[in-house]
Order: sequence, then C-alpha cells, then structure tokens
Amino acid sequence: MTRRRVVVTGMGALTPCGVGLDATWAAITAGTSGIGPITLFDATSLATRFAGEVRGFVPEDHMDRKLARRLGRYQQFAMAAGEMAMRDAGLVVAPAAAERAAVVVGSCVGGLSEAETAMLATGLRDPSSVGPFFILNVLPNMAASQLSMRHGFKGPSWSTNSACATSAHALGDAMRVIQRDEADVVLAGGAEAPVGFMCLAGFGALRALSTRNDDPTRASRPFDAGRDGFVLGEGSAMLVLEELEHARARGARIYAELAGYGSNSDAHHVTQPAPEHEGGQRCMRAALRDAQLAPTDIGYINAHGTSTPLGDVAECVAITAVFGDHARVVPVSSTKSMMGHLTGAAGAAEACLSILAMTTGVIPPTINLDQPDPAISLDCVPNASRRQESGAVMSNSFGFGGTNAVLVFARVDDQ
Repeated sequence: MTRRRVVVTGMGALTPCGVGLDATWAAITAGTSGIGPITLFDATSLATRFAGEVRGFVPEDHMDRKLARRLGRYQQFAMAAGEMAMRDAGLVVAPAAAERAAVVVGSCVGGLSEAETAMLATGLRDPSSVGPFFILNVLPNMAASQLSMRHGFKGPSWSTNSACATSAHALGDAMRVIQRDEADVVLAGGAEAPVGFMCLAGFGALRALSTRNDDPTRASRPFDAGRDGFVLGEGSAMLVLEELEHARARGARIYAELAGYGSNSDAHHVTQPAPEHEGGQRCMRAALRDAQLAPTDIGYINAHGTSTPLGDVAECVAITAVFGDHARVVPVSSTKSMMGHLTGAAGAAEACLSILAMTTGVIPPTINLDQPDPAISLDCVPNASRRQESGAVMSNSFGFGGTNAVLVFARVDDQ
C-alpha cells in the first residue's frame, strides 16, 4: 500500500521576535534578539528577571473581542497563530469534509499563569472570585478545542504534552493521522504562555535558567563556552498539514513535505540527557529512516540547543555520531539564541523556521556565539545568517523526562 504523503501548506507564528511569521523570520535572519526584561509581572524578587515576551500582540486583531476576553493568554496565542496558518494556506473546510479535518495542538504548562493569578486573587478564601472560565483556561486541550470550533474541524482533536518536545510531537502525531487515512487536513502546533512567577521561580530552582540580568539579549548563547542556562519564552506556531493529493487538488501552495518523524525516550533521567545523548541518536536515525533519507541528504539542522551546559554538548555529540563525516559540514544552529525557549511551542516554531531555511536558502544564525565551547566541533553558524541552499532539513526537540522528537522536512520537487 502506498504511504500517504503529508505536506505543509500553511504556517503561522507569533514569537518574542515578532507577531507573525514574516516578522519573526526577518528578526531571526537579521540575528535580532527578542529577549528583554520581564514586563508581564513584577519579577524583582527572582534570580532571573528577563524572558522572551511576545510584544505588540493585540488579541482582538486576530479574534472576536468577546472571545478574546474569555481566553487565557496561551489560548489567545493559539487562536492567533491558527488563524494566520489557515489564512496562509488559503483553506476553508466545507461542512461535508469537516470529519476529515483534525486538530492537534500541544502546550507544556497550559493555563498555569491563569491558575497563579486566580490563586493570588482568592487567597484560597473566596471562591466567588474564581471566574466561570477559569477551568476552561487551565485545561491544556482547550486550545485545540477552540481551534476546532473556530474552523469547523470535526475530526479528531487533542492536545500533546511532552515538555519541550510537545509541539514537535503534535506535528508528528498529525502526520500519522493523515498517513492512517483518518484525516486529509490537520491544524497542528503548540502554544505557550509560561512567563509568570511560578514558572520562572520553578525553573530557577532547577538552576536551568540564565541569570544574565545585566545583558538579557546576550543571555541565550547556545554552544558558547560562557552559556549558563536557557531563557524562557512564550508564543505559538501552527502549521496546516495536508495529504499531498488533497493539497494539489485545491491548487494549494506547498512549502515542504513532512517526510520523517522520530519519537522515543531516553529512559535515563528527568533533566539530564543520556550519555552521548543515546536517545537523541536513536530518534534522529528513526526520523531519517522514516523519511527514507541518508544523513548526507540533510542540509541544515535546527538544533534543540537550549544554552544549557550539559544539553548542548550532548546534542552535538549525538549529531556527530549520527551524521559521521557529514557532521563537519552540515550547518547546525539554534534559533533559541534569539527567541528563547518557547517550551511547548518550541518544536512547531522551529519547524516553521527550518522550512523557511530550506525554501529561502538562508540559514539562521546562532547569535551570542563568541567563544565556541571546545567540546563542540560542529558548524554552528555563529552570529550571522548565511546564504546556503539546503536539501532536506531536520528539527530536533528534546524534553525533560527524556522525551525526544525529531522532524525531517523535504522539498516536493514533483509538485
């Protein structure tokens, strides 16, 4: 039986680097950081007082004002990015085809910020101060549900939750739904609004965050010898995935084929990768097998690259093990150096950037890479984007708990 091919026909994103994918891509290729002092709450007491916030976002520009007032921030992000992706795809699903359209949208912490706000407001004493939409804003699956209702998608709808690999898993799951012939169209991605006291304090307690409060734009420095932790970010990215012939039949513009997906677990440690990132190696190999591609077919790798001392080296060791001699020449960069770590939305946002690297012939840089870690010997595209045509591209996402997801995108040359 011929495998159903899955293509990307629409993309939408809002990130600390810009509202909209065009604005984000312009900042990324210019090497412009979206990280700055926290404005969403008073962070004075915290060890880390900066993050990647989405600035200039007006929810009512993307949805009905009444709905915007009801939704929490992460759901607002999801709705906006979903609207952008659907518009970009030029797609309206007719009622007769609604059961063939699905939604898979992940979030790592969902409405944690809303929960925090509600707790502070009630002081755990006044239940009448808890609003009727509180629970609906906390549930991680509600972004997918809202998007299903907005666009009339009556096929499967669910949420993934796998730490930093959340939205990469959402895209991979969406790919499998189409391959199993359970849908022809899936709106998939992730949304996250984690910039609140509890998240910053919690990640700080893990000693996972950078504390460069004197220079936030230079705090996220993947692969650099002076890196001291990741930078928390917020935002959303959504992609419209379609079965290839379905997309062709409606004359859709096709960005890329989602050709390969790998998913597995380290089964090793809650925060540290396995030695030599053995799980990451297996996951990259699985994605390449699924895509029926060789390592030499990959022309760019968007690394997980969070700017942590252990994680960056482990990922680079894994890439070297999988790619062999090709590891010396394939560009590997971390766009988290500019956006920060969007946690549950990171995989989808980085998938969009990987696709644009392939379609535009521009490789995004790793900024703040001033003193390369001597333990890392890869071409990490330091500080400036590069014009370089690439074949297929790979996007890595590795999460707490040892959960791994790798996506491979390729050109559809015969479209």
